Parts: sequence; C-alpha cells; structure tokens
Amino acid sequence: MKLSANKVLSCLLGGAALVGALTFAQLPAQSQTAAKPALYNTAKAKLFSGKQIFSFTQDTFDPKGYCEKAKHYDYTWFEMQHSILEFRDIRDMIAACPHAGASPFIRLPDAQEWHIQHATDIGALGVIVPTVDDVSRSRDASQWSHYPPMGRRSAGAGLAATVWGPNNLGIPFRTYYRQSINDNILCVVMIETPTGVANAYDIAAVPGVDVVIIGNNDMSSFSGYPQTDEKYHDLIAKVHDEVLRAGKIFGQANFHYATGPYSKDSYFFQGGPSNDGWAPPKDDENGVPKNEQ
Repeated sequence: MKLSANKVLSCLLGGAALVGALTFAQLPAQSQTAAKPALYNTAKAKLFSGKQIFSFTQDTFDPKGYCEKAKHYDYTWFEMQHSILEFRDIRDMIAACPHAGASPFIRLPDAQEWHIQHATDIGALGVIVPTVDDVSRSRDASQWSHYPPMGRRSAGAGLAATVWGPNNLGIPFRTYYRQSINDNILCVVMIETPTGVANAYDIAAVPGVDVVIIGNNDMSSFSGYPQTDEKYHDLIAKVHDEVLRAGKIFGQANFHYATGPYSKDSYFFQGGPSNDGWAPPKDDENGVPKNEQ
C-alpha cells in the first residue's frame, strides 16, 4: 500500500514543483534567494507526505465551537451542499480563529465559478465538489480553483490574502497570496454514481485535481447496491484503480473505511478521529457528537 501511495505522491509533488517554479520566478528579487516556504495548507502537506487526513463537519454558524474543534483536526469540512450555511457565515468563522489548526475546506453544492470564487476568496484552502459524473465538471472544479496559468480563477478582494499573507518576507499580502495559493489549494472531486465510475480515469486525470473520493452513501443510493455488496465493492475498486493510474490521491467520504477491506490506499476522509484524542461534546439526548449526525 505504501509503495503505490509513494508513486502517487511523487507525481503530485512533481506537478506542484512545476507550478511553484512558474510562480516563484515572479516574486520580488529580494525573496528569490530564500528557500521556498512550506505549505501553509497543513492538511495538504500531511496528505502529500503519505498520511491519512480527517476532519470535523461544520454545518452551523458557531464561531466558538468551530474555533475549539479546529484545534484538533487536520481540516474542517464546511458543509454547504446539505446545510443552510452561507459564505458570510464561513468567512466569519475563519476570521474568528484563522490559524487555529484545521485547514478550512468547503464542500460546495456544485462547480460553478461564482461558488468556487466565493469559497477561495473567503480563505478556503480546499474545494470539494460533489457528484462529478464527467470530465467537464472535473475541469470546472480545477480551473475555478486555480489562478492562471494553471486555471481561470479571477483576482479579487477578500479575506484570503490577509489570512494567508507572508511572514516578514517584504512582499505585499495580495502579491504573496497570488503567487503561493496554487501550490496550497487542494481540489477534491467526489465520484458518487455509476456514471462517475465509468468516467473515473478522465475525471481524475484533469490537471489541478488533487484528490478523488467516493461519496459512499450516494454511491450506494445511485447504484442500488448496499455497501456490503460485492458489486458495490467492484465500483469502489474501479475508481481506486483509475485514480491511482491517473497519479492522484484516492479517498472516501466515510471515515470508517480508513481501515479494513475497503481502505485500499485511502487517504482523505470526512469525519474521523482527532489528532490528539480530543472528542467533541456529546448531544445530551442521543449521545451523537454535535455536527456529526
């Protein structure tokens, strides 16, 4: 498992280095001699080092609760597909504790330009696009997540450049963010239907797409196969094989698949254990962690 993961990570790091070379050459002269800074997307750095990453799901406006949980996880899964969270809610939570620990990722309802533009402008370091059935939606996810020459993201105002600004490099906030974010953004697409399975290689092979994950519950729903069915397993295995063939990272939404027979080379999960053993507060009525129901 580690061997195949290392091959995947080598391809990804090589691509990141190429993008970094293109952008680094445009930095002011006084900074070109400095070592390239480490990724400030710490979840991406951990993922690219061959380790599994886990999140907590934030689907309500709760800055205090968010700031506490963010200390203990790799990334935040801000839920906008199945919640009434708005961009201003997420912006205000990120601003409340911008460097608490967990890298802020947003699961959007689609791959529209304005949704991804808003997500990145408010400081998201990861964009998660659901129900990707074909290469067109995958390309949209990638191109709106990245600035040129890699993508078609437009330059604009927002919280992001301040939150992810430089540390005493003598470079303006906006310039530093513009030159560094393509390396730090994580573009994640979800395959959740048999149609997506059939197109898995083309979806995964899109430049700028870093991770492809299975939407386990929807895959079961759309295919009609229980997650214990061998036919369901075959669908997952095909996506796994095609994602690795494309040189990308494979993951699954359900963190219970971090171990066991369905865990093959799985590195990215929604939910899961904290980094330090911390457990979220329990709901007094049913004992389920808040925001993880």
